[in-house]
Amino acid sequence: MKNILSIKEIENLVKWFCKQLTLDELTLAAGVILAVLNNRRNDIKCKETSEKDFPNYRKFYVDPTPPLTQPPSPISDSLDYKQLLEQHKLKIGKELKPVKRRDKSTNVLNNINCSHCGAPGKFLYYNDGKKRTQIRCKVCSNLSPVKKHYRPVKTKYWCPHCNYALFLWKENDSVTIYKCPNDICPEYLTNLNKLSKEEKELREKKSSQFKVRYIYREYHFEPGSLVPAAPECSAASLNAIRNSYNVLGLSLTFNISYGLSARQTAHILKNVFLVPISHQTVLNYSQAAAVLCHKFNLENKGKIDRRVAGDETYIRIKNKWNYVWFVIGAVSRAIFAYHLSDSRETKHALITLKETTRTLPIDKFIEFISDGNPSYDAAALFLNFGLEKPVLKRYSVIGLKNDDDESAEFRVYKQLIERLNRTYKFHARQRSGFKNFNGATALTVLFVTHYNFLRPHSALNYKTPRHIEALDNIETLQGKWSKVLQEAA
Repeated sequence: MKNILSIKEIENLVKWFCKQLTLDELTLAAGVILAVLNNRRNDIKCKETSEKDFPNYRKFYVDPTPPLTQPPSPISDSLDYKQLLEQHKLKIGKELKPVKRRDKSTNVLNNINCSHCGAPGKFLYYNDGKKRTQIRCKVCSNLSPVKKHYRPVKTKYWCPHCNYALFLWKENDSVTIYKCPNDICPEYLTNLNKLSKEEKELREKKSSQFKVRYIYREYHFEPGSLVPAAPECSAASLNAIRNSYNVLGLSLTFNISYGLSARQTAHILKNVFLVPISHQTVLNYSQAAAVLCHKFNLENKGKIDRRVAGDETYIRIKNKWNYVWFVIGAVSRAIFAYHLSDSRETKHALITLKETTRTLPIDKFIEFISDGNPSYDAAALFLNFGLEKPVLKRYSVIGLKNDDDESAEFRVYKQLIERLNRTYKFHARQRSGFKNFNGATALTVLFVTHYNFLRPHSALNYKTPRHIEALDNIETLQGKWSKVLQEAA
């Protein structure tokens, strides 16, 4: 059970306590504390442990195994009457004979089979006298109904652990949640045994606070809504700018490539290059260029790596936290997907992963490494559901220490995406937050253009992650920015 306060917080509390008391008063206080620890002061109660401090306290968790979409076969794969007859012959030394009947009226028709092993009618006999609605199998000794009661199947999914029908538990506009009600489901019993004594006692009061049953979430996302955030140009088009493309390239070079603020960029252009433009013009140039660069980024995404890493980082928009999602290749170091959102919900994780796999060849898959954000689990399950072969295999790196083999193996890729986030923060820091969502989107798009096509990478022998032939003979950054915009127009 984790501590409520860290060691540093405890130390600060003790320092404050000591400032309020003299040494003699502190000695008396220590005696009272010892009495509380020894249960000799029933009139003084410690703060109760928070429910969320239990290790198995309910959190958003996605079961990695998809449900069954077809009702399980009534005949078990492990029971086959022909194999059972052969086993009987080897064990006893003689064949198992059919049922010997004294009255022919008790014969079981050949079109009736055992629902467990499939044995024909000659090995079956009625088990309920004159009712003749139930039969017992001489081969496997199981009971079966003579006439199956067919009724419309209302459920859509079955539990992959116990083959029990899932029932509709909760529903809203974006998701329908199904749960397994089987009390002898292996998944349920396993999760139940993981609970500590204290957790089991709390579960008696609040059963919903611990996830022990198999749950499947069916999301209802419109395909048209699953697209990354794109910039919108509210300023004039680049064709109507009053300055040359070289000035535009200089503006993007200082504002994006070198991470200077719009005011710093305008100051340099005015006092070094004698180009009198305002900081608002610099922002207008960036927004207009981002529209073209977003198109350029998607069209020149290139071949995706077999192994990629993903994560989300924080930015401030209108004094509220928003999130930037990135996916980077482990070998090419190229950014394959980016997206902005106001939450970390499953929809935004799905948008990021869907864009990542957009250019994936048929019959290929990628390995995706990220932290323990369960939104990625739900998004990966959504992408792979109904496919013969998964397009994405999910691996998690949990915490800061390698407490499990998976975290130890893939830690290096998690560090790769964290390094990308720090690079992005360097370019976004001068903004000190954004006034609107479109401004943050524009910066992110231009950052990806700079990172993929213009910025040399030390791990690639100082080559860019994505090579564009049209930029080979251009030496200046402003010239490369201008060429990218011309190629995207």
